[in-house]
Amino acid sequence: MAVFPRRPLNPSRINRLVKKQPLLFGVPFILLMVATSYGLSAVTQTKYDLRDQRVKQVTKEQELKLEHDRKKFDIREEYYRLSAQPDEDWDMKRVPRPKGTPEWGLPPPEPGEDSKKPKS
Repeated sequence: MAVFPRRPLNPSRINRLVKKQPLLFGVPFILLMVATSYGLSAVTQTKYDLRDQRVKQVTKEQELKLEHDRKKFDIREEYYRLSAQPDEDWDMKRVPRPKGTPEWGLPPPEPGEDSKKPKS
């Protein structure tokens, strides 16, 4: 099997420069990635800020109307209103059982009963 040399036949100037000083390619690339990350985070934050502003925005008229129509809550008033209602306003009714079922339902099967039955 032939052994190929590591150096190219006609190396370009850029190839020689990157081989001698690899930081000329690596540092700008890393700086570009970091700057892009910060830029995208700013754009994303702006998107969420606009969405929150749209959801939470209420005009002064709407705010005043909401406060004006609201009924004040008093716990004592609710207590007296609920205690004034009759407690016994319901009747017990028996639920009809399906035909053939005993009055109190069927007992649960025993754990070993299923294996004792002959299979058809």
